[in-house]
Amino acid sequence: MARNVTNQRKIVNTVLAWGIGLLIFFPILWTILTSFKSEATAIADPPVFLFFDWTLDNYRVVQERSDYMRFLWNSVIIAGGSTLLGIIVAVPAAWSMAFVPSARTKDILLWMLSTKMLPAVGVLYPIYLIFIKMGLLDSRVGLTVVLMLINLPIIIWMLYTYFREIPGEILEAARMDGASLKEEILYVLTPMAVPGIASTVLLNIILAWNEAFWTLNLTAAKAAPLTAFIASYSSPEGLFYAKLSAASTMAIAPILILGWFSQKQLVRGLTFGAVK
Repeated sequence: MARNVTNQRKIVNTVLAWGIGLLIFFPILWTILTSFKSEATAIADPPVFLFFDWTLDNYRVVQERSDYMRFLWNSVIIAGGSTLLGIIVAVPAAWSMAFVPSARTKDILLWMLSTKMLPAVGVLYPIYLIFIKMGLLDSRVGLTVVLMLINLPIIIWMLYTYFREIPGEILEAARMDGASLKEEILYVLTPMAVPGIASTVLLNIILAWNEAFWTLNLTAAKAAPLTAFIASYSSPEGLFYAKLSAASTMAIAPILILGWFSQKQLVRGLTFGAVK
């Protein structure tokens, strides 16, 4: 039987949830507010929260100084390309580990996870030399491949977890009906795992979008994404907090829109499923 929850408990839980949510979102909110301040107001002590002279000068200066659309396009290609390439590699790998496991499957999964424990700087030098030899330095193709390889263990682990929830009898029935391996993965497994694949895709896009170490070390000008765009406003002359906040807001805006759109689609899908 379901437990009875009093109205007072519901109110407390709601207030607590909103408080935690606002606490997590506050740094982003503060960055957005700072982007509309002058440099003097941005470093004022005590800090000014809402009551200040709002200005769009920081966005104008950032747009005049940097080609925002070029950085944005690089981020879209690199994040989207690494995610798509990772899904293409990870789906068959996760399928084999989930439905055709071997004696070493768990060891392989643990090994893949252990690669995330290696500091990135530990492999920077050999990867940098490989990029120079292959002519991939400051290229979107090279950075796409690197980010795909970096996030591949997480993609495989997540898909493996989702695939394990799917009954193997369904795939066996598809084989008995004459489905080939390709048809089994494309037309049976993938449609049933759409929520898991969508969550994995969204997480990988966010990880690739926010990656700063590799983008700053393997790019210079042509393939520089938005992380390099933000870093360009941290100079030896000092930190210009208002302009840096404006650049950061312009960089995180696409991800915030993507997160909002994904949440709307998820709620719509759950509602449709419940009604149906």
